[in-house]
Amino acid sequence: MSFFNTLGRRAPRNPRRSPTTPTSPNFLANDPIATHVPPSPTPGSKALYLCSPFAEAALVKGNFKTIVMLPKYVDMTEWVAVNIFDFYTNLNLFYGVLTECCTSQSCPTMSAGPQLDYTWIDQNRRQIKLAAPTYIDYVMTWVQNLLDDDLVFPTKAGREFPPNFPSTTKHIYRQLLRVFAHIYHAHYHQLLHFRSEPHFNSLFAHFLAFGREYGLLEVKDVRGTATSPVGVGDLWEKWKDMGILEG
Repeated sequence: MSFFNTLGRRAPRNPRRSPTTPTSPNFLANDPIATHVPPSPTPGSKALYLCSPFAEAALVKGNFKTIVMLPKYVDMTEWVAVNIFDFYTNLNLFYGVLTECCTSQSCPTMSAGPQLDYTWIDQNRRQIKLAAPTYIDYVMTWVQNLLDDDLVFPTKAGREFPPNFPSTTKHIYRQLLRVFAHIYHAHYHQLLHFRSEPHFNSLFAHFLAFGREYGLLEVKDVRGTATSPVGVGDLWEKWKDMGILEG
């Protein structure tokens, strides 16, 4: 199912606001535990998020297809908008916990695999490499501004979603996927330290299932290329084999 070409009238909803901002301090900033994390995996070793029991850790059991289905009487565009807000909010909270670990020194590039560094397109349409915290701050600030823009994500009764809303949501989804991919690649061992892997795995599986169900996510963005594979592409395949995600 895709929500493209389904823009229409829908019932009013309450305004959405994120409880955090991209530049807000994380709540573990003064916790000494946050600065003492297990060592990261050695280069060439299997990623921790692909190893048992970490890959199986989840709060939701079974296939995620059931929780992404469009509820009865709910407008599809509205459903997509609300879920994007929720994915952004929850991902922002997780990254807020990791900001002490994700620095320009530890993450000089927006890495998402051994041979993959994402680049940012500047105002002159040039691809530039940024440190991961800078890249993620740009993404989160950009998404927050869109969510706060009533012309893009309308909250007032009678106001329609803009005609370019589907393409905007696909762009948002692609950028949020990159944040997920960096956290898995560079900071999963720190999530293990916080014992948050079931929560983060469930959030990401939900994100993938929803994106595929409504045509927001391209397979090539999850897998990458043969020369620059995305690390979480293997996790996506593993979850499909386990029956967590649809094939």
